[in-house]
Amino acid sequence: MQVDVLNLNGAVAEQIEVSDFVFGIEPNRAVMHQALVRQHANARRGTHSTLGRGEVRGGGRKPWKQKGTGRARQGSTRAPHWRHGGVVFGPKPRDYTQEMPKRMRRLALRSLLSAKMRDGQIVVVDTLAGLEPRTKEMIAFLGRLGDARGTVIATGAHVDTVWRGAGNVPEVKTLLASNLNLHDLLKHARLILDRSAITFIEETWGEASEERLRMVRRAA
Repeated sequence: MQVDVLNLNGAVAEQIEVSDFVFGIEPNRAVMHQALVRQHANARRGTHSTLGRGEVRGGGRKPWKQKGTGRARQGSTRAPHWRHGGVVFGPKPRDYTQEMPKRMRRLALRSLLSAKMRDGQIVVVDTLAGLEPRTKEMIAFLGRLGDARGTVIATGAHVDTVWRGAGNVPEVKTLLASNLNLHDLLKHARLILDRSAITFIEETWGEASEERLRMVRRAA
């Protein structure tokens, strides 16, 4: 697959060939959905907690005698039907982590990258190192590439000027290519990649890497 590489002015500088294995497959929507649910579940802290009737303070004394009062029998003022009583089957700290095979996680990311490439939502830039670390400069650069809203900028290595320039731009997120994930790519419509990010993605999730993973699995 041939894609255009733009310069900082938004003009086409050259064309490069990218891997069809990463950017040209048929998206697997079921795996993408499962991977996104897993990511959201694994982000949950699971620290929410409520107190049961045995944990609420007080209520150790029987409020009144069993018989002769005309009222219903009660054993504790901290029973669930009392005000300030315990909670029935309330949440307790738990682990929400979901497991998913590595090859399925990689397929989900490749599916999303392929879908974005098919829909024209991926922009490849030669380099971002020439940008000044200013918000105004970043907004002007994004405007030259199209709509500045809803954009993820991914670079192969940390580019300080990009991080500083995009820090105050709304609806723009900067990531290292190694930190690409389904949540951010689905939340933002457009993805901007520099040449180093393309190289990293193809080396990490490309066909050669997948074949190495298969060999390791066979050996195990």
